[in-house]
Amino acid sequence: MYKLFVKRLLDVILSGIAIVVLSPIYLIIAIIVRIQMGSPVLFAQDRIGKDERIFKLYKFRSMTNDKDEKGELLPEKDRLTKFGIALRSTSLDELPELFMIFKGDMSIVGPRPQPSFYLPYYTEEERKGHKVRGGLLPPDCLSKKVQCDWETQLKFEAYYAENLSFIMDVKVIFCTF
Repeated sequence: MYKLFVKRLLDVILSGIAIVVLSPIYLIIAIIVRIQMGSPVLFAQDRIGKDERIFKLYKFRSMTNDKDEKGELLPEKDRLTKFGIALRSTSLDELPELFMIFKGDMSIVGPRPQPSFYLPYYTEEERKGHKVRGGLLPPDCLSKKVQCDWETQLKFEAYYAENLSFIMDVKVIFCTF
């Protein structure tokens, strides 16, 4: 019941409330990004969703589009702005993901949606994580490590997908904060 209906209902209600409450912050961040980095305000990237369906993930931009004399983008470290560093370190760059949760491409808790170019490299075991919607809060926090390696992350995602429950989601939320 939780997996099929309640989880999605909670995602819609909670993300809808968060979007409304945080709308002034969205506006302020959008204005600062536009002034400091220009247009577009949002960064978009194809990500792997539920059942390996590809969707567009949006974040606030944290880098400029500065290019070298050959017209190629400069390295990330040269394009990342001070405001971009602040956005990333506070995770405020991820606020637009609430719209993807509301829409149904993502969930509040679930495996972190990875860029679509990784899809051919997943093993059968690692693909289990794609049986559920990707999430804003990933289950790898249960590893109790600040950052875990790729292999550990994928193991926790597969475990989460196979054992998804209300209790598991509550554990991930508490563990994250």
